[in-house]
Amino acid sequence: MKLSDIKVVRPYEAIVIMHPDASTEDQKSLFKKNQKIIQDHSGKVNHIDSWGKRTLATPINGETKAYYFHSTFMAAPDTIKELERTMRINEKVLRFFHKVLDPRIDLQKHVDDFKTSLAANLQKAKEREAKARERRAAMAAAKAEQF
Repeated sequence: MKLSDIKVVRPYEAIVIMHPDASTEDQKSLFKKNQKIIQDHSGKVNHIDSWGKRTLATPINGETKAYYFHSTFMAAPDTIKELERTMRINEKVLRFFHKVLDPRIDLQKHVDDFKTSLAANLQKAKEREAKARERRAAMAAAKAEQF
């Protein structure tokens, strides 16, 4: 066995942002294609989460909303090149990001930690929105008293 025949498999996470007009079929076909690429390169998909349609922080190609997806998988480094090549070709993909994860941490623990931080951020956003509503109501009441 040659050293060049050994495939190194690493844990990765990916975030994909798809066009808001992408149909469910477009979304499914992209992830089926990605899953096939990963499996063909001796990898394995751990999970895929859809965050649904969300507002973008900054517009991409004039779009202010998009579908967000998060996934984790095990793959060889050359797999990422192929995944990125196919996503660049797909006109429904607005942005994508791949990150190598710490191999000492189990993928499921990473996903659980990630979901916990998302929930905490969502809670903070709800609290900020509630405070903003209270301030607006107080300002409206103060204006009403002036007249």
